[in-house]
Amino acid sequence: MRKLLLILSVVMATTAEAQVPVPDTARQALTYRVEAGAVAGRGRYAPLWFTANRQGLSGVETRSAYLRAGVVWRRELNRGWRVGAGLDLAGTYGQTAPFVMQQAYADVGWRWGNLSLGSKERWPEMKDPELSSGAMVEGSNARPVPQARLEIPEYVAVPGTKQWLALKGHIAYGRFTDDGWQRDFARRASNYLTDVFYHSKSIYFRLGRRERFPLELEFGLLMAAQFGGKVYAYDADRRAHLVYDLPSGIDDALKMIIPSAGGDDTPGGEQVNVYGNHVGSWNFAFTAWPAEGWRVRLYYEHMFEDHSQMFFQYGRWRDGHIGVQVDFPRNRWLSTLVWEGLGTKDQSGPILYDGYAGAMPEYQVSANDDYYNNGLYLGWQHWGMGMGNPLLPGPLYNADHVIRFRSNRVLAHHVGLRGEPARDWSWRVLVSYVRHWGRYRDPLDNVQREVHSLWEVRWRPRRWQGWSAAAALGVDRGSYLGDNTGVQLTVRKDGWLGRRAKKALR
Repeated sequence: MRKLLLILSVVMATTAEAQVPVPDTARQALTYRVEAGAVAGRGRYAPLWFTANRQGLSGVETRSAYLRAGVVWRRELNRGWRVGAGLDLAGTYGQTAPFVMQQAYADVGWRWGNLSLGSKERWPEMKDPELSSGAMVEGSNARPVPQARLEIPEYVAVPGTKQWLALKGHIAYGRFTDDGWQRDFARRASNYLTDVFYHSKSIYFRLGRRERFPLELEFGLLMAAQFGGKVYAYDADRRAHLVYDLPSGIDDALKMIIPSAGGDDTPGGEQVNVYGNHVGSWNFAFTAWPAEGWRVRLYYEHMFEDHSQMFFQYGRWRDGHIGVQVDFPRNRWLSTLVWEGLGTKDQSGPILYDGYAGAMPEYQVSANDDYYNNGLYLGWQHWGMGMGNPLLPGPLYNADHVIRFRSNRVLAHHVGLRGEPARDWSWRVLVSYVRHWGRYRDPLDNVQREVHSLWEVRWRPRRWQGWSAAAALGVDRGSYLGDNTGVQLTVRKDGWLGRRAKKALR
């Protein structure tokens, strides 16, 4: 506690939370950010919304802190070219590592395309990053994965459609960085992996022109995978790990683009099904502007694992993440309202048998999708935090130090509210009600319930440009993660460096 107070007293004297925008007229800009945060509370864990959707820069301990500093440089060149780079470092207390390279990347872009190399924070598609509970496949809950990413980051009109149809997307390969954490967390008494590779791809379409008609439809597909690496399988009789090398050559990487069966050098299950651990989701959003100042968005994300539930193979899409967001005309009290419903309880059912042929039954056993868990790759996680929705808590919460999701069958309701009652003040509230059933293979003895809430106030004094601070109360009540209460303070200073940016701002 003394260390926590010391860190907090130092950083509160020198940092704060705010954002200073870089002017569009600046062809070259160098911006900086210095930020600090601290959590103190009581219970089994820190309140969920103190940990979740913070790009992995957080901890589950009741007391934690961090000091973070970063710079971002960008430059516009001639003929549509642009370059940029960023470095973001943090020192932490009570988290998974004492030193974190949160972001380190370089970007090269031309017109509508971009090549990004390194670790970079990204946010879910079609959902409000502050008020949503998060995405089901790739959200903002875990630390960024270093990758080479070729992308169209913003919608580009398709030629010949008069701007009524636009698209964007990406393809990426990378590598997970939590080898040491997995080894330490498993405590040499359970399975873990090292040297695991990452792949993801997406394509999204937008139909509509807001300036002509106040309705837009967005839809698309996102897929991601883990492959390669080494599996350290714990043998209780020998009290040692058996090591299995998984192939990670060019041919294996190409199999991630169109998932296909593994070769003779992969385990039997990978040869029968597909190589690697694949997850994905179909995403839809319908946005309307019914009147001046109003915006209403209805969205849906349907998750699938491997080929199960990707299409209508079993005739039902019972699991998914549905939400509605309402942006109100400017007023003093309430600017945005979000409601979301999350369901992962079905998972294609506990078991299904597909087909019979001839006199002898030949069937495939399907269903029991066991979201976020995998027999070989353990879990869809990074540094203990789930890569998807945080209402399914990741392995970092497991007291038995097993890398798996202990409860992936849930039903949840989530509400997010935001407002700005005064010029320098704003507020945010998140409330989630979750029921947990555990897993089909390992159900909980009873349905466990949990209510997670966050009550936050932010101060952005306009007279002190670039500075701000936030104070929050977090409360968990229930039987799954327990009763947890805490307070969180965050302070931040944003600014720009260089005469060109300063001149443009004036």
